[in-house]
Amino acid sequence: MNCIFEPRKSEFHFMHDISQYQDFFNSYLKNQSISKEPKNLYEPMEYILGLGGKRMRPVLTLMAAEVFDADYKKALPAAMAVEVFHNFSLVHDDIMDDAPLRRGKVTVHEKWNINTGILSGDAMLILAYQYFEQYEPAVFRNLAKLFSKTALEVCEGQQWDVDFEERIDVTIPEYLKMIEYKTAVLVAAAMKMGAIVAETSEKDADLIYDFGLNLGLAFQLQDDYLDAFGDPETFGKQVGGDIIENKKTYLYLKSLEFSTADKALQLQNLFHLQLDDNSAKIETAKAIFNESGASKATQEAIEMFTLKAFETLEKMAISEDKKKILKTFGENLMGRTV
Repeated sequence: MNCIFEPRKSEFHFMHDISQYQDFFNSYLKNQSISKEPKNLYEPMEYILGLGGKRMRPVLTLMAAEVFDADYKKALPAAMAVEVFHNFSLVHDDIMDDAPLRRGKVTVHEKWNINTGILSGDAMLILAYQYFEQYEPAVFRNLAKLFSKTALEVCEGQQWDVDFEERIDVTIPEYLKMIEYKTAVLVAAAMKMGAIVAETSEKDADLIYDFGLNLGLAFQLQDDYLDAFGDPETFGKQVGGDIIENKKTYLYLKSLEFSTADKALQLQNLFHLQLDDNSAKIETAKAIFNESGASKATQEAIEMFTLKAFETLEKMAISEDKKKILKTFGENLMGRTV
């Protein structure tokens, strides 16, 4: 009898679907009273948090909590901390990149000014930590410890990103390390926070972190790909932004690796140009990405990291149903257009 019922033991813990988690989180967010004085400090916070987006990271926190049999409601403050931190990093990234748009809307520093963007971002980082205060000491300590490590890694990743713009010798492993720190660690931490809130085993908490890390790498490579080849209507950011900014993305680095010496030189020269009209630059770069096979290699790398994420699922002490839910989420991320 045991053999029949054993794998089904946690199916009694009902899980919601992605859109439900998004709704739960959005209504929690709406009930947060962020608006205070001085207005110029708090209004930009409300603005960036109100721009919507997929809420992927907080959704992962809620989902991970339910994967490990806790009520999603218990994970809402941790999910909020993740989303506030993520948006803090976007405000500062947009300043550093001089980006005009975020999710199809004017960026904070363009709508207010750079100083306001810096200060509001700083305050958001502090606000993110405050959400952990709603947990018991042991859970608080584990969340704060993971969060501090992750926040520092995100800053390291951002610095590498900036450094790489000046360098002509960036390698693929260096680039992957940069996107791991800049993007993937936060996805991984979002999932592990759900596991910490659920007070699951350390082994499973680490496994879901690895799942999130590989998914985060796939997600960022997909972002690089969509930046060049996405549909401007659905992507929400300026298509070709990385090319305009001369970012040494995976597409760029693979193009250099696969191209003839002449084509590689053409691409390197292209990525030194600062132009008023970038349309020809974007089209030329995209043509080289396609001709060299870099576009195909990027899509293959996205698939590889996604499959690596799926491998960690097999080691988790959760039901097959829950593994399937996490797998479906990963597959949907791979097929996204936004």
